Amino acid sequence: MSHTASKLNAFPVFMRVEGEAVAIVGGGEEALAKARLIGQSSAVLRIIAEHAEPDLLAFVAQAGASHFAAAYDASQLEGAVMVFAASGDEELDRRVAADARRLGIPVNAVDRPELCDFFTPALVNRAPVAIAIGTEGAGPVLAQMLRGRIDRMLSPSLGPLAILAASFRGAAEKLLPRGNARRRFWNDFFSGAPARAAEAGQLSQAHDAAVDLLLSNTPACGHIALVGAGPGAEDLLTLRAHRLLMEADVIVHDALVPEAVVAMGRRDAERLPVGKRKGCHTKSQAEINALLVELGREGKRVVRLKSGDPLVFGRAGEEMAALRDAGIAYEVVPGVTAAFAAAADFELPLTLRGVSSSMVFTTGHDLKGNSLPDWAKLAISGATVAVYMGRSVAAEVAGRLIEAGLSPDTAVAVVEN
Repeated sequence: MSHTASKLNAFPVFMRVEGEAVAIVGGGEEALAKARLIGQSSAVLRIIAEHAEPDLLAFVAQAGASHFAAAYDASQLEGAVMVFAASGDEELDRRVAADARRLGIPVNAVDRPELCDFFTPALVNRAPVAIAIGTEGAGPVLAQMLRGRIDRMLSPSLGPLAILAASFRGAAEKLLPRGNARRRFWNDFFSGAPARAAEAGQLSQAHDAAVDLLLSNTPACGHIALVGAGPGAEDLLTLRAHRLLMEADVIVHDALVPEAVVAMGRRDAERLPVGKRKGCHTKSQAEINALLVELGREGKRVVRLKSGDPLVFGRAGEEMAALRDAGIAYEVVPGVTAAFAAAADFELPLTLRGVSSSMVFTTGHDLKGNSLPDWAKLAISGATVAVYMGRSVAAEVAGRLIEAGLSPDTAVAVVEN
């Protein structure tokens, strides 16, 4: 199969199959794989196999498919809109392909691209939303890998949201003039309150939010997501965090968040660094709070991207309070905090039967005066202690704990970057 740069030899289309017969010839794994794929549609499955394996028979029973338990004959293909030659027998598959063409029915022969009129895609199913990935038979494994990546990016709520959108099309066309007003409604529908409610599985609230949006004909209210960026590796970001980054109008990020993680957001998103390092603050916390409120009032979708987890020494509490006081909608998306990531990297259990059954997160900056804080007392009793931002106070922390009775032989892991 020859290719010209940027030219497809197979053009992707979506064929209507509701209530139509799709014939699959074969009784083994290849036929079962195609049956499962077509079983995601509303087509009428017709399995043609004199001897079908138990897994295929179980699928036929579960899916309510027809089973022709007889030797193959071309007449069994009549009336089908699509045929799959999936017997694993080259001679039989060639015969099926020839019969299908003679009957004018498009045919796909598994693992025999030279016999195929069409190729089946790797499918991401969020019915009625579907994404089909094909390689024209050149790399089925590559197509499956891409399917997995895309599937992880898309919310499970996408299908119900699309169904809800279809129910509003007529009203939107009737009430909103063509152009900016209608475009703004749909942008806000798929990225604003209706989408967020659908994401949470609250479809009745999503419907009500869509009604409010349609009747108000005003820009959607802003939304702030306080997102944990994890310990720095892009593949340790949660799927929800990645989706929000891809939808954000503005990304407000800390200095500790790697550029590679920030770059996972929309290319056209505005990026606002508000980094705070020891002794070097580009913005005070009060200024950051005010910025988030301002962006929310402008109707922006904002990701406030914090290193680690936003609720662990991320000052998210102050930002949430400011947003609550201003009436700005927000959510919190957890991330992998540094203590967990460091422990995983060093293969160190944070709790261990007979050794430590509790854990403390602290900064170590409260070791002042003569009395020990509660966390230090817990450390002496055997708890695992994770000291954040501890570089400048490490010696003082160790000295005070030893002075209070902690054994100098206590195991310590020091992790930086």
